[in-house]
Amino acid sequence: MSLSTQIKPISYLKSHAAEIVKDFATNPEPLIITQNGEAKMVVMDIAEYERQQETFALLKLVSMGKKESAQGRVTDVDAFFAEMDQQP
Repeated sequence: MSLSTQIKPISYLKSHAAEIVKDFATNPEPLIITQNGEAKMVVMDIAEYERQQETFALLKLVSMGKKESAQGRVTDVDAFFAEMDQQP
């Protein structure tokens, strides 16, 4: 991804909104919108946004697991499966 081609002023967003939406079908790269020369927002395809959110959720679960493991809050695999077998 080349960010330099994906940076546009807010005026571009205002005047090309429909075109931007169509372009996401072939180029799902996020669009960085600037205002007064500063990056202010990112516009992205909804499917890509959802994938990103799922990735963040998985990373959070991994992080939580590592933290629990470091705190000694772990269960032996055999004990875990025995407990699962007892559940209705």
